[in-house]
Amino acid sequence: MNERDLAIEMYRQMKLIRRFEEESARAYSMGKIGGFLHLYIGQESVAVGANAAIRPDDYTITTYRDHGLALARGMTSRAAMAELFGKETGCSRGLGGSMHFFDAEHHMYGGHGIVGGHMPLAAGMAFASKYRGEDRVALGFYGEGASSIGATHEAMSLAALWKLPCIFICENNEYAMGTSLERSLSLTDISRKADAYGMAKDRFVADDVFMVRDRIGAAVKRARAGEGPTLIEVRTYRYRGHSMSDPAKYRTKDEVDDAKQRDALYRLQHQLEEDGATAEIEKADAAVEEEVQDAIKFADESADPGPDLLAPTTYKGEFAR
Repeated sequence: MNERDLAIEMYRQMKLIRRFEEESARAYSMGKIGGFLHLYIGQESVAVGANAAIRPDDYTITTYRDHGLALARGMTSRAAMAELFGKETGCSRGLGGSMHFFDAEHHMYGGHGIVGGHMPLAAGMAFASKYRGEDRVALGFYGEGASSIGATHEAMSLAALWKLPCIFICENNEYAMGTSLERSLSLTDISRKADAYGMAKDRFVADDVFMVRDRIGAAVKRARAGEGPTLIEVRTYRYRGHSMSDPAKYRTKDEVDDAKQRDALYRLQHQLEEDGATAEIEKADAAVEEEVQDAIKFADESADPGPDLLAPTTYKGEFAR
């Protein structure tokens, strides 16, 4: 695929995530989605750029803000939306919800609700790859709020010690729930934490999806060559609250508007339009809209999990039989 076609495809993926999340928010406000809902709006270039830097058989794992990575890796919009609706046709058969997407076919291993708890799993997948003599890499995504969690540092320590093919990607969206970066961390340059483990590091702003691909791609290349892990701090920004229950009043409108001026999705759209790809953009937009509306209809019409699924996954002992 040439760079122009790749740009159009990455635009389509980012637009799909954006529209999927917007319609998820709408469905939540209508009571069709329950529980927690953490939107990825504003961070699309991270998942899409990272996915462009790896192979389909590489490992990925992430936090509870997981819809974007799942869609970028190839999960269908139907399976994703049905999971949000709690339907049996969802990727986790309606049992996981927003925070626990899972797609083994596309090597997307969660969606994890425990802050930082999944980072040892990223190191474990990288260990498995090295142990088996493969050249597959593992990408572990986490937020800056998990950068002080013990499990995160234990994973990095062992990954560096054993030179595991693991890339730790901190999606720094500047707020851990409602607490700003400056109020939660004494060292706001998170990439420098790699120095404690003798690990390679990088740090950049995710306003260009191709730069995300290239910078993460460099770390992937090192990992495949046996040169060990990398900690990458990707500076990004979420436009909505931490979750749907968060009105995000701790930020000013001017701050959010300023961040939107650097929106990677619309930056790529403008670049493509200037390159004469307006027709391709319109075609991609139409296809995305059709896909998202189809996903909503599919989720609406799908069945709830029945007793045959709920009993063995909820109860133990004689009753489950």
